[in-house]
Amino acid sequence: MGTVISLSDHRPEPRRNGAGPRPRVTFAFDLASPWTYLAAERVDRLFVGVHWRPAYAAILPGLLAVADPAGTAGRDAAERAAAERRASELRLPLVWPDRTPDGRQAMRVAALAAEHDRAAPFVLAAGRLAFCGGYDLDDPETIAEAAAAAGLGLGDTLAAAADLGRDGTLEDAARRLMAQGADELPVLVVGRTLFAGEHRIAEAAAAVLGTGPRRQTLG
Repeated sequence: MGTVISLSDHRPEPRRNGAGPRPRVTFAFDLASPWTYLAAERVDRLFVGVHWRPAYAAILPGLLAVADPAGTAGRDAAERAAAERRASELRLPLVWPDRTPDGRQAMRVAALAAEHDRAAPFVLAAGRLAFCGGYDLDDPETIAEAAAAAGLGLGDTLAAAADLGRDGTLEDAARRLMAQGADELPVLVVGRTLFAGEHRIAEAAAAVLGTGPRRQTLG
């Protein structure tokens, strides 16, 4: 695959309206979600100096069991249909893997990548492999290829993928977001303002530039 170059590393910072330092921007994601793939490409283009942070989406209330007459299969089908519509709107390819990924091993490696400030290229590579190529996100070869694109060593990657101890940290990251008001991933946190959901990226970008409304401020 080669090296994935993050555009934000090579882009001059846009001008902000108003005084004061640029707010810290954090992008919280779960690789198993197609919404992370659909968001990550634009986050990389729109924001400079983003902190990419993995968190397990499965424990957030928006993904827990809810009243749905069609049951789990119906929710999954509706989620796929919504993602396909959104991908079409964004003019991004979307190819589904043969099976719904669990993604825990890939997320452990994403945590390793974040520790080395290489989460952006890892997420971009993994998302493209899973949702552009239809590759199994849980396959060690897929994980290794995404890790190589991010410049992570194979030994460290394999050790991280098997490290069950990382799961607690990833679950805690999601719980902190939930306590702050998030009910779904991905999430962008701009300063002290939280924007939950792929559809709120434009609002988050406006907040960085000092324009537009600022809602759901963290307490």
